[in-house]
Amino acid sequence: MNTVNVQIDITTPTGRRLLREVEKHPKVAKIEHELPEAIAGQKTYSLDESYEKCCDILSANYGVDVRKL
Repeated sequence: MNTVNVQIDITTPTGRRLLREVEKHPKVAKIEHELPEAIAGQKTYSLDESYEKCCDILSANYGVDVRKL
């Protein structure tokens, strides 16, 4: 797959319109937003990482692998 990185100024109406148009195509477009200054230096988790961590915690708590339920 060929990829292109684009920076769009979303403070303008045209930039917001372009962003909304790209968001309509989640299978081919991946949008990454910059982190706010308050959490820029902290560890952040993706959805998959947080799901795995929750499954690990629940599995340890209940004594079974919750992924297999």
